[in-house]
Amino acid sequence: LLFMGFSSIMNSSQEPDAELTAILKQTVRDASSFIDKYEAEVWLVDMSRRLSKYRYMKDPKQRLEFLRLVHSEARRARIDPELVLALIHVESAFNRYALSVVGAQGLMQVMPFWKKEIGRPDDNLMHMATNLRYGCTILKHYINREDGNLVRALARYNGSLGRTKYPEKVLVFWEKYWLVEG
Repeated sequence: LLFMGFSSIMNSSQEPDAELTAILKQTVRDASSFIDKYEAEVWLVDMSRRLSKYRYMKDPKQRLEFLRLVHSEARRARIDPELVLALIHVESAFNRYALSVVGAQGLMQVMPFWKKEIGRPDDNLMHMATNLRYGCTILKHYINREDGNLVRALARYNGSLGRTKYPEKVLVFWEKYWLVEG
């Protein structure tokens, strides 16, 4: 039934693409971080639709793989996947090859010094899964360190502890673009 709604991921004037429907089905099967198939379908279709509204990730296959990885890494770290999407929205505008002026890399703008710190100097922070694993783990550490205070945790993540501009922007993006109601 939800696959009928999947056409909203594509151009609404098109019939659902059989190949794309197969990709979604495979993504749902591979998405072990969801409670069940229904939850996976609902979340992936909803988030893909939201992401497609903007100029980010026009390729539906890439979008679904990205969203599956976000959900998986966020759940592994025990943080809200939609918060991770908001952080990525602010940090890199969903550009997996983003590079900041201070050297932060990838979707979640991870600083390269972390690779040396954990003894993995050859890790590629532009690799989507690697970047998400690092970023979600770092964010969860800061959330724990700040006893759940998201403003302070996000400021630590951004290297701006004591200031609220960055955390407030992430929280506004979370509420405005990514928060799932209910």
